[in-house]
Amino acid sequence: MAGNRTICTTNNVEYSDIRKAMCGGARTAEEVVEMAGICNECEGCKSELPGILASVCGCRDVSLKSVVDAVKSGINTVEGVGEHTGAGLDCGRCKALVANIIELGR
Repeated sequence: MAGNRTICTTNNVEYSDIRKAMCGGARTAEEVVEMAGICNECEGCKSELPGILASVCGCRDVSLKSVVDAVKSGINTVEGVGEHTGAGLDCGRCKALVANIIELGR
């Protein structure tokens, strides 16, 4: 699990703001620019954003791809995704993101 810290030093956007944007449907840097206000140009954005966007659950190191693949295989509940991937089984902070992935299918 990642602690809250400033990722975008230009616009003072924190990790939690980026995760909230992801829970709202952001999956690309451009969508995070729009939804969370990152600059996508500073060192923090360039070095950390790709990893944040690729990850769903830091506790269990579960990738976005593995959750999307689980949903595309027909798993349609947060609990089912957790059983299949491990996402949400520890602290549970990623459950809102898993629910959004199920809702959007991406």
